[in-house]
Amino acid sequence: MSVEKIYTIPVNEAYESDCECPLCALKKKVENDYLEYYLGPSLMEPDTRVVTNKTGFCPEHMGKLNLKEANRLGLGLMLHTHLKDYNDEITPLINNAAPGKATLLKGRNTDYKAKLTAIADKIDARTKSCPICEKVNYTLDRYAEVIVYLFAKDPAFKEKLSAHYHCLPHLALLLRTAAAKMSQNDAADFLPLIAKTNEDAFKALIDDVEWFTLKFDYRNTDKPWGTAKNSIQRSMRFLSEDRSEFDEKRSGKQN
Repeated sequence: MSVEKIYTIPVNEAYESDCECPLCALKKKVENDYLEYYLGPSLMEPDTRVVTNKTGFCPEHMGKLNLKEANRLGLGLMLHTHLKDYNDEITPLINNAAPGKATLLKGRNTDYKAKLTAIADKIDARTKSCPICEKVNYTLDRYAEVIVYLFAKDPAFKEKLSAHYHCLPHLALLLRTAAAKMSQNDAADFLPLIAKTNEDAFKALIDDVEWFTLKFDYRNTDKPWGTAKNSIQRSMRFLSEDRSEFDEKRSGKQN
């Protein structure tokens, strides 16, 4: 019997689609939704501005917001208040950490070193903080729980799961979720299936990347590419999640 609830619909749709890693497809959709959300009217809401004033966005999502080229006014207003908040916190800390110069009477004072390290840590933490990352990661964690739930409750989902491999970062997410949420009997069925789909992906990529390298030999110039032509980008997506930097120009034409 199929188990269909509102929270299972996106997961089922991802596993029914023609994609490499369904969790990458889910992440891309969720991430785009939150990019649109933060570029929409929410950017002017007081509760949202309190958060973005303090956190801003991580470098990756700052770049993606910029590429959207939408609501430039809202983005500018957010950056204006974020810069002010950042300056108000960091600049006084740096000034206060400056030591007095060593003299014969005062000698050396190394307290400033710990202060400077603390300020650097604070800057690193603020650079990494990002409400989009938090929301995307939270949603993906819930999707992983839905996958485990569907595997246990919906026999039809097992067939969908067996048709896809998962990139290694999302494989790790599934394994952690299985450890936390899955019964021993379900894990006994789940893990061999996951291992098989990913082993098949490893083998296919290993063969394709090898043929990609062999095509540089002049003796293989006129031989067909097969499925190796985009194997570099596919391998990058498999190892590191699906990212725009790993997209290849797809054409149905193979040499």
